[in-house]
Amino acid sequence: RKIPWWAAGLSVFGTQLSAITFMAVPATAYGSDWRRFVGSLMLLPVIVLVIYCFVPLFRRLEVTTAYEYLEARFSLAVRVLSSAIFILFQLGRMGIVLLLPAIALSAVTGIDTYLCIGLMGLLATVYTVMGGIAAVIWTDVLQVFVLIGGALLCLVVTVADTGGLVAVIETAQAADKLHIFDWRWSTTDMVAWVLIVGFAFTNLVPYTTDQTVIQRYLTTRDEKQAAKSMWLNLAMTIPTGLLFYGLGTALWVYYMAHPAEQALLPEKVDQLVPWFVVTHLPAGVAGVVVAGIFAAAMSSLDSSMNSISAAVVNDFVVRLGGERHPQGLLLLARRLTCFLGFLGTGAAMVLATYEIRYLFDFFQKIMGLFGGGLAGVFLLAVFSRTVNAAGALAGLVTGSAATLVIVFFTATNFLLYAAVGTCTCVAVGYLVSCITGGETRNLAGLTLATLKDPVDAPR
Repeated sequence: RKIPWWAAGLSVFGTQLSAITFMAVPATAYGSDWRRFVGSLMLLPVIVLVIYCFVPLFRRLEVTTAYEYLEARFSLAVRVLSSAIFILFQLGRMGIVLLLPAIALSAVTGIDTYLCIGLMGLLATVYTVMGGIAAVIWTDVLQVFVLIGGALLCLVVTVADTGGLVAVIETAQAADKLHIFDWRWSTTDMVAWVLIVGFAFTNLVPYTTDQTVIQRYLTTRDEKQAAKSMWLNLAMTIPTGLLFYGLGTALWVYYMAHPAEQALLPEKVDQLVPWFVVTHLPAGVAGVVVAGIFAAAMSSLDSSMNSISAAVVNDFVVRLGGERHPQGLLLLARRLTCFLGFLGTGAAMVLATYEIRYLFDFFQKIMGLFGGGLAGVFLLAVFSRTVNAAGALAGLVTGSAATLVIVFFTATNFLLYAAVGTCTCVAVGYLVSCITGGETRNLAGLTLATLKDPVDAPR
């Protein structure tokens, strides 16, 4: 726990940034409008909740993984099941963050997509094995500056070539490209309430359940430093949201004004930003930005591998009676990282065979599918003294099942997946706990209400 608060904050931001933000967010703004920008705005209430409710608990318990807390609060079964769901989500995420830059870089360099995926997977695996979490955090910090600098440069070049900022805004506004809120009622379209509710719950998932994020605010010196790292992450998220959505809109205005160039654009809209980088920025600068895209993918991959390794070692191997010697655990974690790099690379290659229109939206679907039940069980753990292990387990299973039903049997908008899973988990968890007599153990230090209670009595 020696990482400065500003580095931890930049690392949290960098983990969430990734190639998905750098390429997929401008692609959605180019192909549609600004409705998804609500996601950046809805991070504010989530960060406030995390700083004042979750950070104090996780810091004082001194847990290695977030799922250790779930065992202390509920049971081993809840810990193991939650950790397994987290691992599945991260494996899916690894495939997406490798695929996105691979298909784009393939379009602008001519390198085979599968070769790009393989190279990025190999490099990320090597430096995650060599460095551990400290190396991951400092690499994240460097990549943040490269990616934001590259996006700013693209925006400046685009705006300068289209008559200035005012001209870009006027043209985009006339075509309704800056549209954010649609106040109609619908559960299938991206209307205002779906965006607000959907992104509130979707943002809740990584910041309260995701080991890749929690691991970072546990690396700071104390609780106050952890809070500062989260405020820094928020302070960067909204302006960079404006930057990346603005870049997508500016690129649309640019190519509308240059139809001859538009005819040469790659087939997939997610390939737009790197195509512009290679064709419009000076060669040396373009090389740095393209390297930044590779780095962003590797940053997300190494974050996932490092956190999955920690979860497997601590939540399964050590907890279930396996290897306990530090040297043996370190060797196991490194072997796991190599295996996970192979799995993530394989997942990306499988996804490359499918036609996915917006990878940003596909990522939100994956997060909602796996994360809703997890967010619900953490909310029950932190805010309720009534919910017991039986209720938490029932809520987690039911929340995950309800999400699957919504996904496969209804036309509900994907942004609501996390909300459905979370709310179902909370409702069922509380109801089952009441039916089974509620929590009878001493919960001193394990909930927000009992955080400062003495812990002398047995739990």
